[in-house]
Amino acid sequence: MKKNTAVTKPAAPGDWASYYDRRGILGELTEDDVALSLGEELRAAVMAGERRHKLQSVTLKLDPIQVQAIKKLATMKSMPYQTLIRTWLAEEIRKELHLATA
Repeated sequence: MKKNTAVTKPAAPGDWASYYDRRGILGELTEDDVALSLGEELRAAVMAGERRHKLQSVTLKLDPIQVQAIKKLATMKSMPYQTLIRTWLAEEIRKELHLATA
């Protein structure tokens, strides 16, 4: 028999913190300033909403602890975890191919 694992939304507005803190991440949030730096070309592309290439989906099996760590790191960097993974892959590809960073 399939177990129902759906998370129900809070009944009262005051319950939002507990609803979103089920994984214990709210305590990790800080109010420290975050320094971001983008190259001018990338900044212009982001601001214009341009996307150079369509993305292709792939399936990759990872240890759940690794996924949790990646998501935590992505949260600390204020970015989606899949974007962080793509960034890491792009950096390693450049290193392997001995390409200069753009």
